[in-house]
Amino acid sequence: MVRSGQVAQFGFSNPDRGQLGLEALDLGVLRRRLSEDTLTKVHRTDFHQLFLFTAGTGTTMVDFVDHPCSPGTLLHVSPGRVLRLPTGAAEAFMVLFTPAFPPPVLSPFGPVRHLVPKAELAVFTRAVQDLRQEYRRNLLTNEPVDLLRQLLGALLLRVARLPGAAPGHADARFERFQQELERSFAATRNAAEYAARVGYSTRSLNRICLAATGLSAKALIDARVTLEAKRLLVHTDLSSAAIGHRLGFSEATNFTKFFARETGMSPGAFRE
Repeated sequence: MVRSGQVAQFGFSNPDRGQLGLEALDLGVLRRRLSEDTLTKVHRTDFHQLFLFTAGTGTTMVDFVDHPCSPGTLLHVSPGRVLRLPTGAAEAFMVLFTPAFPPPVLSPFGPVRHLVPKAELAVFTRAVQDLRQEYRRNLLTNEPVDLLRQLLGALLLRVARLPGAAPGHADARFERFQQELERSFAATRNAAEYAARVGYSTRSLNRICLAATGLSAKALIDARVTLEAKRLLVHTDLSSAAIGHRLGFSEATNFTKFFARETGMSPGAFRE
């Protein structure tokens, strides 16, 4: 674990089998494993977290949004998002996995919260249980992980077709832009540079972004920078000037003007 200001940064670590890029467990097991401080404070991970809530109720905070969780709620927290683990008496199946482990079927840019339709909840529960059973078998036998990987891929395909999820036929060109944005949002906010990096004209990139989200490329870039600024303002003790510098602003005043334009308030006011 590494701390940046007040945000704990967790890398993937499977205590059962160190080289396996997946772990299937219950939320209760994770709660017993972690300290009270870790359970209540926000953190980031470099791995995916899936929660399928099975009993009780609670609330999970992801990037400034409190998500109510009850049986049938499924959360997908992708790497880099700021998370506070579920509060309350909620119980859940969990699957933790590295980006490299499953087949490439899950976009890291989709929604966090899904409601599994009642008619499909038994199917999802069985899919998770099959995955957990194969995970436990693999711990004992140390067999190749092919089946485990395919079971996770099948589960993620079910997630991808839930109502409100990113469609499986999402524009690959738009996803290329999203991936480049995740890599470079702190280095450049210039839409023309992103267009060049993904091999399109600025006009074409704008058309792609508008078709996918209704927003221009520049609006999406600025929104990503603003989200990171909010994360750092609320969840770290870095100064506004230091945050601006981390996000590529050469002058603190430029960052303050940008943030005020995007949010309607100063960085200091937002932090308070």
